[in-house]
Amino acid sequence: MSLYRCLVWPLVRHVESERAHRLTLDLLKTGLVLPLHIMFRQQADDPVLATTLFGQRIPNPVGLAAGFDKNAEVPDAMLRLGFGFVEVGGVTPRPQPGNPRPRLFRLEEDRAVINRMGFNNEGLDAVAARLEARRGRLGLVGVNLGANKDSEDRPGDYAISYARLAALCGFAVVNVSSPNTPGLRNLQGREELAALLARLQPLHAQYKTPLLVKIAPDLAEEDIDAVAELALQYELDGIVATNTTIARPDSLRSHHKAETGGLSGAPLRARAQAVLKQLYGKIGTRMPLIGVGGIASGEDAYARIRAGASAVQLYSAMVFEGPGLVSRIKGELAALLKRDGFKSVAEAVGKDS
Repeated sequence: MSLYRCLVWPLVRHVESERAHRLTLDLLKTGLVLPLHIMFRQQADDPVLATTLFGQRIPNPVGLAAGFDKNAEVPDAMLRLGFGFVEVGGVTPRPQPGNPRPRLFRLEEDRAVINRMGFNNEGLDAVAARLEARRGRLGLVGVNLGANKDSEDRPGDYAISYARLAALCGFAVVNVSSPNTPGLRNLQGREELAALLARLQPLHAQYKTPLLVKIAPDLAEEDIDAVAELALQYELDGIVATNTTIARPDSLRSHHKAETGGLSGAPLRARAQAVLKQLYGKIGTRMPLIGVGGIASGEDAYARIRAGASAVQLYSAMVFEGPGLVSRIKGELAALLKRDGFKSVAEAVGKDS
């Protein structure tokens, strides 16, 4: 059993979820990430894990998913903890408090999390200032873009944020799949998504910063195909699959299972992988796919890569396993790649599709 599970989790599990998260961010901001780095990341990444994402070389394909660092407070600390890349946000043009608390729930028995945060964030100006301050530092840091709850022009919100942040980030993700802003997921419909991407296309052509879309796991097969077709038509640079789900599997055991919001973690694993595999069947190697949802081991990451992901992201599993999970996943993934004779991550992408 890990040091985190033995010593830290017995304390953390008794702290309200959102408060525990805030305390974690505050700890990382103190600079104490260096001792954590020494404790949880014992050695340099295996060279077999090095890969390329959006034309940039990264040390490994294991990224931090959006939602952990909503306001771009600790991207460099998370890179030092061993992530190959980091996605901050979601950020909206104007600050907003999000939904009423409590809005974040651990489902310990299910290794899952339900959140109904509602794009709570400090707004575009605050995030832009922090990203501006890290100009010139190494490491791939992307931004997840959202829309204000009361916006009368949600496509315009994405355009404003992309234009402002394009020069400050390594990639931008258009999040049209959060279940916690009423009506937002409607932007995944073919006509609505086409209109949104058409709005962003001139800015994308101007700024060149890689632009992706993040989709829900709850889409029907024909809607997944439509997203793939539109991503190719509007020359996006990738798709993130997937966001949280509004579905509730019968297997859930936690007393929090009936809470509204998006479910993430282990119960999402199979569906997220199926969506990714379908996308890869339509897109192939024409753009990178980022696999998210239920990744908690090197085997999970490897399965997602073989299904078509160029890289993966995680967040919920760290709630239960701590920062040492990143190092463990990378070690297991490197061993699996070598076992099957792959000399790089790129060689394994899509081998099961």
